Amino acid sequence: MSPHAENILVTGNDHFEVIEKTTVIDDTWPTHDQAVEDATLDHFICRDGKQFAGTHLIIDLWGASHLDNLEVMENALREAVEKAKATLLHIHLHHFTPNGGISGVAVLAESHISVHSWPERNYAAFDVFMCGDSEPEKAIEVLKAAFSPTDVKVDTILRGEVAQEQ
Repeated sequence: MSPHAENILVTGNDHFEVIEKTTVIDDTWPTHDQAVEDATLDHFICRDGKQFAGTHLIIDLWGASHLDNLEVMENALREAVEKAKATLLHIHLHHFTPNGGISGVAVLAESHISVHSWPERNYAAFDVFMCGDSEPEKAIEVLKAAFSPTDVKVDTILRGEVAQEQ
């Protein structure tokens, strides 16, 4: 696609038609340059006799507070990334009205942390997925400290687990 190309999306039904036009100013995507010594590594993890792509934590916070506060949410995500020894590439948060819920993602070189919050229910759902040498479990304490939940449920999934030969 050339610079300054126009994207057109037409949607509608029997009652209306919506035409959205966006101008693409720059068609390059952001990149994260790996260190030269990492160029051939896939960052799969070997732990406790298992080989897998990464650890995916599904974290439910119940009885939590500040789930409608964008500043608290952004700071918690940034601190969780830092404590987990991950590399932040980008954070995007969306604030919903009227309930104040927040959905968003911290995109990491190691994968992501995502959040969806329901402040009217004092509930938030976080996904923490990281590969390589990061320590995703360390994000849990950061989230507890930021949102003071009365109950926390964590499920751990080893993504991309390689079957072991017998």
